[in-house]
Amino acid sequence: MTLTPEFHEIAEQVRNWGRWGDDDEIGTINLITPEVRRRAAASVRSGRAFSLAMPLDEVEGIQVGVIPGRNNPVHRMTLVNGSLDPDDAAADAFTSDDAVDLSMQAATHWDGLGHVSYGGHLYNGYPADSIDDAGAGRCGIHRITSLTSRGVLLDVARVKGLDVLEAGYAITAADLDAAEDLAGVTVESGDVVLVRTGQAGLLPDKWAYTLGGAGLTLATAQWFHAHDVAAVATDSLIFEVYPFEGDMTLPVHLLHLVEMGMTQGQNWVLDELAADCADDGHYDFLLEASPLPFVRAVGSPVNPVAVK
Repeated sequence: MTLTPEFHEIAEQVRNWGRWGDDDEIGTINLITPEVRRRAAASVRSGRAFSLAMPLDEVEGIQVGVIPGRNNPVHRMTLVNGSLDPDDAAADAFTSDDAVDLSMQAATHWDGLGHVSYGGHLYNGYPADSIDDAGAGRCGIHRITSLTSRGVLLDVARVKGLDVLEAGYAITAADLDAAEDLAGVTVESGDVVLVRTGQAGLLPDKWAYTLGGAGLTLATAQWFHAHDVAAVATDSLIFEVYPFEGDMTLPVHLLHLVEMGMTQGQNWVLDELAADCADDGHYDFLLEASPLPFVRAVGSPVNPVAVK
């Protein structure tokens, strides 16, 4: 794969290496300060809460075998109504336990900064080979110990008057500006931006969802950088526009995760939240979306909750 001159130009403009020190491993999550969290708390008005997660279920799972090794969750019972004291014939207290085989990025998740590399480097210049069979020696998802901030929904589909953006639609910076205007909210430093394409509404047709392809573009990286956004999530599987720009592979991932150190979220369910935002006109909210502390993992499932 050859990265285009446009890619390299944008990479120079948005690079955050060294911004929070040479030993930093969480990138733009540093922008979520105590002041930002207080602003987030102040955005709660009604107290209504919305889960933005897909079900973790083998049957309802969205994976169709496109990405090797990324499988739908498999749940199994490891103990069913077992006695804690099997020698006690008169026991009347029992317990059940279970386990899950789970691909970290199979459903609603965050991509950690160790998820992709290029040119031999991860975010902040760490060597790509710090990711090995043992996991992420650098930029593991466990480095993000909390992710609670103000969330802002940018409903690009609603701006276009559509339930779902057309397949392969390339979201521009102008689209983000228009969605910000619709929201009546100024995206500020430390905010987490949720970009709605409407693609989650294509489910349960898993192939339609997988191949939807509407997503973010190279140029939007400059928009997120200029607004000092802490993290970005979408309601799509690929996150960025597909087919990829310039015959490159995952170029927006490379800009966000490697150059900016900006955590990405995929497969978020935004339709119910979007309807409520359109109803009451409030597109900002308290967002709790902390990753699970899997040590050395390059991603994590998450149950994001928006509180309005």
